[in-house]
Amino acid sequence: MKTDARSKAFGSGCKPGERKPRRTRRPASETRKDILKTAEKLFRERGYQQVAMADIATELNMSPANVFKHFHAKSALVDAIACAHIEDMMADLKGIDPAASPERKILDAAERLLAVLLRDVSANPHIFEMVVLCVDPSRTAGDFYREKISAVLQVFIDEGVRKGQFHVRDSGHTASVLATALGGILNPLVVCHEEPDILYTRCRDLVDLVILALQNPLAK
Repeated sequence: MKTDARSKAFGSGCKPGERKPRRTRRPASETRKDILKTAEKLFRERGYQQVAMADIATELNMSPANVFKHFHAKSALVDAIACAHIEDMMADLKGIDPAASPERKILDAAERLLAVLLRDVSANPHIFEMVVLCVDPSRTAGDFYREKISAVLQVFIDEGVRKGQFHVRDSGHTASVLATALGGILNPLVVCHEEPDILYTRCRDLVDLVILALQNPLAK
């Protein structure tokens, strides 16, 4: 027996002449957040190499194609996770004493970032595989990491210039150079293979050397 349009309408719970209501589609931004959250969870639990895009899709009960629609590759996922992690790292710098000298602020910023890296590496054996991309020049996160550090350092350098303590022509360039120098210490690769005491000593020695250069009128 054939079913007509009227019987189909009643069978679907709709009155004759009414259309079946469409399912509400979730915003792409929410789906993206869910993917990132799940991916980071799996990366932390199993390690980057042991997690495939299909694993992430299975965990979220969605198709791999849907995951790829938001992130073209697993490396893009890690890049996004690393950038979010960098934002959290920078939040730790808000605790720097605003009344401290510019010299002290530069050292405090470097030591706080070093402490965050040491804490992360110690807290999770798989964190290295993700945050290491923060310092890879070929990754978006690598540029983001250096830009964030440079921006913070430039504020302190400009303060020192205004107070007549630092002698710098281009604070932006100087901050970028300093960020690159600190990259030899504030680097997950280094943090994973060196003792904390040695890292803190190197950090203080490097900052002391930089401060001397900033205070030298001839260096301008």
